[in-house]
Amino acid sequence: MSRAFVKESSESARPPERMVDDGPNPVTPEGMAQIDGHVARIEAALKTETNVLLRETLERDLRYWTVRKASAELAPPPSGDTVAFGSKITIERKGRQQTFRIVGVDEADPAKGLISIRAPLAAAVIGAGVGDIVEAAEPLGEITVTSVDL
Repeated sequence: MSRAFVKESSESARPPERMVDDGPNPVTPEGMAQIDGHVARIEAALKTETNVLLRETLERDLRYWTVRKASAELAPPPSGDTVAFGSKITIERKGRQQTFRIVGVDEADPAKGLISIRAPLAAAVIGAGVGDIVEAAEPLGEITVTSVDL
């Protein structure tokens, strides 16, 4: 029999642990509220969940969010006109305009205009001011900061 048809894991195998990033975990006030919400939701679900596999997944997720909460550092609100964590900025690059807010890893949602502080685009523009042109490696290219809001 081919190895392709051999099941390698048991139905009762525990879910793998979620990876937790090393280093600081800066969060906005909204990000801290999201983390608190995840912890509360999972704790409530654990009180009523009877399925062993679902409980293990919930317990794994609770471990993740508990670590993220313990390592969270509430960042001060941005100030001034330079790009910082928490800033909402508008840039021009490659002939189009983009507006986004720089947030923590767990609250990032590019579809909603929220990008992670660890994203290459965020790293490229941190510290830039309105009117600055940032030369970033491709595929980012030349970035012009057109506005910085708090």
